[in-house]
Amino acid sequence: MPKKKIAILGSTGSIGKTLLKIVERDKKSFEIVLLSAEKNHNELLKQAKKFKVKNLVITNNKSFEILKNKIKKNKSINLFNNYYSFKKIFKKKIYYVMSSISGIDGLLPTLKIIKYTNNIAIANKESIIIAWNLISKELKKNKTNFIPVDSEHFSIWYGLSNSNYNNLDKIYLTASGGPFANLPIKNFKKIKLRQALNHPNWTMGKKISIDSATMINKIYEVIEAKNIFNINYKNIKILLHPNSYVHSILQFKNGLIKVIAHDTTMRIPIFNTIYFNQDKIIRSNNLNLDILNNLKLKKPDAKRYPMIKLLKLLPIKSSLFETVIVSANDCLVELFLKKKIGFLNIQKELFKLIRSKEFINYKKKVPKKLEDILNLNNYVRLKLLKKVV
Repeated sequence: MPKKKIAILGSTGSIGKTLLKIVERDKKSFEIVLLSAEKNHNELLKQAKKFKVKNLVITNNKSFEILKNKIKKNKSINLFNNYYSFKKIFKKKIYYVMSSISGIDGLLPTLKIIKYTNNIAIANKESIIIAWNLISKELKKNKTNFIPVDSEHFSIWYGLSNSNYNNLDKIYLTASGGPFANLPIKNFKKIKLRQALNHPNWTMGKKISIDSATMINKIYEVIEAKNIFNINYKNIKILLHPNSYVHSILQFKNGLIKVIAHDTTMRIPIFNTIYFNQDKIIRSNNLNLDILNNLKLKKPDAKRYPMIKLLKLLPIKSSLFETVIVSANDCLVELFLKKKIGFLNIQKELFKLIRSKEFINYKKKVPKKLEDILNLNNYVRLKLLKKVV
């Protein structure tokens, strides 16, 4: 049986590395035809040699030049500097793509690669939030299957397998509460970067760790759920769940409730995206009765997590307003990571910007093409940098 060809966008990140470990245990089934990264040329080359990958994309110009010099005598590797090179790499559709480039940078490659794959697993939140109408159009046009990777959305997708979406009443998304679930609110002004990066349950990149600390990541997940599963915002709820064992709860109109739980590891949803239509076994722990008997589910407090107030500002239909939110948050988190603003300034400056008349008007505008989103992203960032720095 021929090997299934796969590609990994963002292979040097945590999700990409996890997928590579899964593939390593089953090399006879898969052939990796493409790996990509932004800057980490050392890790990318190491991965390429280990898995005998012929095509690499690295987008940072400096890293591209360094890697080009490293492999100039290696005729077995084709190196590219951008994602417009897909047409040179793919002669026909491959089996599977993992899109795990973080931030708005992941949008263009996600849109570009859909037509070259039969199945795409998308871990890039921002793409689903700001460009779902463009993504879903490409999926339908190219008859490409889509699988969400986030543990919450994967669990919903899995829980809805063989179910009628019209029978779905409510979705409950769980949130750990991040590193400040028990910190007195009066101490929030003194929060340091190292504290915000110290997530109690998950090992994640810096950006997503800060998003978890402010809880904007859960707002993002509500928007994702609305887009993916075509359900109204009023029927999506957030519940605090410190143990991160239950990932979603589905309530149906026929009275049934499904609780989807798994170990606190991304290995399980990632494993199931690449083997989604196969009977494959992954080792996991036995049912944790201690956690199930003490779920401690509760509604989040808006005083502790002011980002929750964003839910009241979201337009019913997808618009460019979501791009404004994502772009502003990305910029502010970068400034916090560089220690140029404080933790509380992330939400303070975000709300100040999106409540201004200029940006509220974007609720009425729908992204019609990729350039609409990218141009607005640049504009929002420039506007913020002038005001905040």
